[in-house]
Amino acid sequence: MYIPHTEAERREMLAAMGVNSIEDLFADIPAEVKMQRPLQIPGFKNEMEVAAHLRELAAKNASLQEYVSFLGAGVYDHHIPGAVDHILLRSEFYTAYTPYQPEISQGTLTAIFEFQTLICQLTGMDVANASMYDGATATAEAALMGCAATRRPRILISTAVHPEYRAVVKTYARGQGLEVVEIPYEDGVTSEAALQEQLDTLAGVVIIQQPNFFGCLEQGERIGEMAKQAGAKFVVIADPISLGLLTPPGEYGADIVVGDGQPWGNPPSFGGPSFGFMAVKEEMVRRMPGRIVGQTVDNRGQRAFVLTLQAREQHIRREKATSNICSNQALCALAATIHLSLLGKQGVRKVAELNVQKAHYLFEEMKKLPGFAPAFTAPFFREFAIKTPQSPRRINEKLLAHKFIGGLDLEWVYPELTSTQLWTATEKRTRQEIDRLIAVLGEVK
Repeated sequence: MYIPHTEAERREMLAAMGVNSIEDLFADIPAEVKMQRPLQIPGFKNEMEVAAHLRELAAKNASLQEYVSFLGAGVYDHHIPGAVDHILLRSEFYTAYTPYQPEISQGTLTAIFEFQTLICQLTGMDVANASMYDGATATAEAALMGCAATRRPRILISTAVHPEYRAVVKTYARGQGLEVVEIPYEDGVTSEAALQEQLDTLAGVVIIQQPNFFGCLEQGERIGEMAKQAGAKFVVIADPISLGLLTPPGEYGADIVVGDGQPWGNPPSFGGPSFGFMAVKEEMVRRMPGRIVGQTVDNRGQRAFVLTLQAREQHIRREKATSNICSNQALCALAATIHLSLLGKQGVRKVAELNVQKAHYLFEEMKKLPGFAPAFTAPFFREFAIKTPQSPRRINEKLLAHKFIGGLDLEWVYPELTSTQLWTATEKRTRQEIDRLIAVLGEVK
């Protein structure tokens, strides 16, 4: 604890207030409610002692520098080129992360414009904003946009969407008086029959995840067509890595594409921070929350950038705002921009291919183990669910002893999926690591 005032300074301040002690400032508080003992906090330490204590605390964590992670479920262990932080942490970017005075923040606006361009290219959409808080809030904002555009009160969302995203959607919807209907899954993907039953004149928006929470590939084109025929808006939550290989959602009818950009340039960091991305078709642009950077020319005919079509409640009358989103995750989005720029078009595709190849190698090897079996038959991208011969908790305890971080216990959010784990393998996982994992799992009875 650091207290900057000397004893002489404290006496001077008390004298100026006309009291003799700090306790006199609290004289009106009854003695019986006062704490009659010192606070139970450690005494002061010098800088070296504090640093040593913090290192001791940090050592209790399972660092990904020491442990090999096969855990995904929304936050992934991807390789981040060293150049990302080298550029990201320059003072020009690190301290001026948001353009409060946009006209003189041309460097920041340029970086954001490049980010928006990359998002549009990857998603196949017309316009992207300057980023959102995270994938969950981006999904909730998309749900509100869809219902506002169709003037319908019902949100149809697949139960194969990330459970935390669904929870955030329900929170947002409750405040707007909207109804959320969850569409069940069959064999790991959204039930199209169940969806069709709910597609009536009250359905304002249909939301799926591609690949979904189980890693399975949805029939996006068919679901998009079903939504269109019913007059509902179609929202796709896209895995950013998959956009290097799979058909962009904009090419199979998405009206809004959202997602969480953590895999691009942002480490897991115990769950955050990250950033959400959002891209829309042109007709939806005026309903989009957050910031949009536009390109123009200045009075000398030079290329210039501005904040445009602002729908933030800080900039317009609150009752006309489309959202209370009042900032953006610009620094995290910049990390993604740098990462994607370093990879280039072929690099983005190669990373996606490596994720597919390594996850499928892990899946095939795991299937050979006694008692392990696929939970679903639907094709998957880089994440898969598998039945286990023992509880996932006990399996993960065993794996931790060998410095592996195992898959997610799906029963935690899907009670029907007992003894089922969700596994992933990113481009960082080597064949040797996967083989060592399989050898440890082979000891599970």
